Amino acid sequence: MKLLTGPAPHIHENISTRRIMLDVLIALTPSAILAVLMWGWYMLLLEIGSMAFAEFLEFFVMRVFRKKKDFVPDLSASVTALLLVFNVPAGISWWTMASGILVAIIIGKEIFGGIGNNPFNPALVGRLFMYISFPVAMITWPQVNWLHFWTPAYDVATTATPLGEAKLHGVAAATQLFHGLTWNSFLGLIPGSAGETSALLLIIGFLYLWWRKIVSYEIPLAYIGTTFVLSALFWFANPSAYYDPVTSILLGGLMLGALFMATDPVTSPVTPLGKWIFGIGAGVITVLIRYIGAYPEGVNFAIILMNALVPFINQFTKRRVFGTVKENG
Repeated sequence: MKLLTGPAPHIHENISTRRIMLDVLIALTPSAILAVLMWGWYMLLLEIGSMAFAEFLEFFVMRVFRKKKDFVPDLSASVTALLLVFNVPAGISWWTMASGILVAIIIGKEIFGGIGNNPFNPALVGRLFMYISFPVAMITWPQVNWLHFWTPAYDVATTATPLGEAKLHGVAAATQLFHGLTWNSFLGLIPGSAGETSALLLIIGFLYLWWRKIVSYEIPLAYIGTTFVLSALFWFANPSAYYDPVTSILLGGLMLGALFMATDPVTSPVTPLGKWIFGIGAGVITVLIRYIGAYPEGVNFAIILMNALVPFINQFTKRRVFGTVKENG
C-alpha cells in the first residue's frame, strides 16, 4: 500500500474555503439588503461592483503573475470587498471605492501571498488607505433615504453620525439630533457606514456563522464586553459627556468590527487565551480613541494594531506540547 505524507493538519473536516466564504456572504446578506433599502440602487451597485472587481483582481494576480492556471476563485475576495463597502459612506464615489478595493486586494492580501498569509485584515487596510487619502469623502454621510431605490445616495443630503456629532458638539447635542438613539441603533435606523447601522442584523449573521462553527465567541465577547465596561466607567464619571455603555456598543463600527472583522481566522490568534487577549486589547484601544483621541471612531485602528500583535500573542499563549516537560532551571 502506498502511503502519502502531507503537511498538518492530518484530520480534515468536509468543508472548503469556498464554503466558509459563502457562509460569511450569507451572514452579511441581511445587512447588505438593508443598506440597499436605506440608500437605493447606488448602494447595490457598490456592493455587486466591488465584489466583481475584487474577484477580477485576485483572478488576474493568480493567473498572470503567479502562473497558477488551475486557480479557481474561493470567494474570499468578495468577502473582503463587501466588508470594505460596509465600512464606507453609502455615497462614496465609484472610483474612490475602486481604489480602496485595489489596495485591499493587492497590498492588503496578495502582496503577502494571498489568503492565509496576510498579517492584517485586507478590508481594514483598504479602509485605512481611503480614510487617509480621501478624508472628506470618508466622513460625508448621506441621510437615510428609505425605499427611494432610484435616488442615488450621492444626491441625498448629508448628515452627521452619532459618534461624529458627539465628538464635535457633545452627547447632549447628538441625543437631541438623533431621537431614540439606542433603539434605532439596534434596529438600523440611523446614518453611518453601510454595514454598521443595524446591530440586530449583524448579530443574526454572526449567530449563523457560530451555528455553522465558522467563528468562535471569545473575541466578540471580549471586545464588546471590554468596550461596555470601559464605556460604563466613563459614563459614570460624567454622564453628560459620554454615551451610556449600551448605546456605546451599538454605535459606530463596533458590532461590525467585533463580529466580522476581528474574528478573521487569518489575522486573529489561534489559542483561546489569545483570543481573549486580542478582544480585550481591541476594546481598550477603541474606547481610548473614541473618548480621548481626536477621532470619533477607533475600531479600524484597534483591529489593525491588534493584528500586528497576533504573532506575539500566539507565542505567549501557545499550549505546552503533550508529553513534554519544562526544562530544568
